[in-house]
Parts: sequence; C-alpha cells; structure tokens
Amino acid sequence: MSLPGLILRYAGFAVIAVLVNLAVQRGVLGLGLGFVLALLAGTAAGLVVKYVLDKRWIFDDRSRGAGAHGKKFSLYTLMGVATTAIFWGAETGAWLIWGTETAREVGAVIGLSIGYVVKYRLDRRFVFDRGVAA
Repeated sequence: MSLPGLILRYAGFAVIAVLVNLAVQRGVLGLGLGFVLALLAGTAAGLVVKYVLDKRWIFDDRSRGAGAHGKKFSLYTLMGVATTAIFWGAETGAWLIWGTETAREVGAVIGLSIGYVVKYRLDRRFVFDRGVAA
C-alpha cells in the first residue's frame, strides 16, 4: 500500500474510533453517570474498535488465537497509556477552561489526533512486527 493510502486509511480508522468514543461518552453522560465514567467507557470502546481495524487493515497482522490476540492487545493497550494521557489532558483541559460540551469534544478530537500519531509510531515499532506499516 502506498504511503498516502496508508495515511488515509489510518486517519479514517482514527475518525471511526473517535466517533465511537464520543458517542459512548455522550451515552454515558446522558445517563447521568458522570464525566470520569464517560471518559473510561468512551476510551475502552474506541480502543477495541481501533485495535480490530489497525490489526488487520493497517498492520496486516493475520495472527489468530487467544494467545496471539491477548499478547498483541495487551501491548497495543500499553502503547495507548501515554497517548491516552494526551487525549484525556486535552479533553479535560478544554472542559475545565470553557465548561461546554462543544469545548470538551473539540479538546477530545485534538487530543486524540495528537495521540493517534504517537500511537501509530509506537504500535509499528513495538506491537506489530510485519505488514504494510512495517
């Protein structure tokens, strides 16, 4: 796959994961369950969606079985810890500064965008050892 194709696909998957994340957050907030639970639930949902898409369509990883998935998903999640801090910091900062849902979501999109660039580089180096992104 060409570099522009890879970038477009990765960005598209990031957008899908962001939309899933924000939709879950809105749902949790709509139930009145609080901001922290919304952050956690949205992050978890976006993580699973992004892993499934990246594994197959970005890194062309066709490994199968619970052991392979468990190891890779664990590493994938670990690589996301620092990038999640970027995302949460931007989202929370925007929410605390401006106090509106729109600001919170703009902060989330900015934080997730920066985080995904960093995460791609970490995943390519430490999680997936072959495929189009290697």
